[in-house]
Amino acid sequence: MTRPATNVYGTARGPLARLASPVAARARARRHERFFALTGIHAGARVLDVGCGRIGLRALEPDLDITGVDMTERPEYPGPFVRADASAGLPFADGEFDLVYCSSVIEHVPPPRRRAFAAEIRRVGRAWYVQTPAWSFPIEPHALLPAAHWLPVWLRKRYWKLGAAKEWEDISLLRRAEMQELFGAPVLEERMGRLVKSWVCVGLPERWRR
Repeated sequence: MTRPATNVYGTARGPLARLASPVAARARARRHERFFALTGIHAGARVLDVGCGRIGLRALEPDLDITGVDMTERPEYPGPFVRADASAGLPFADGEFDLVYCSSVIEHVPPPRRRAFAAEIRRVGRAWYVQTPAWSFPIEPHALLPAAHWLPVWLRKRYWKLGAAKEWEDISLLRRAEMQELFGAPVLEERMGRLVKSWVCVGLPERWRR
């Protein structure tokens, strides 16, 4: 059973982040219910959560066998954890996991390293679920600022100070074509009204598609 994620903007600042957090949590839970079922994952399957943060997928799927991976030590993570940078290689065998899960992470990976990052996800997982905010959506989802991600970096740095993010980060949101190139699987749309809010790729082994 899925459970709503809480305090999505817990590390952000200001009243806008506090207002946005419950809305974002509900949207994340709806997205999860809609798209995660496509993975066909079952109880007892081994799942790798790349970029797990403090809790990650465990907030939504506490009963799955999940191993967390992050570039930062996470002593509070409630389960098996490995500190690693996926773009530099993961310490797992080919196809070791039934599913690799990666939500709102790849936009933080510098563009020159994304191909290696995606290749590792596809290498260690027999299936994968990758979600990322869409470049076309008009609100930058980290700073919660209109059109921030469409500005040149020098201007975005100044504008960023007005937003919810505590520190500047050069985040590069992805277009549909880049997701398609990196992961090969069909690129699904999560919409808010008529606008595409996120891209979701669910890659399945051939035998699961029959």
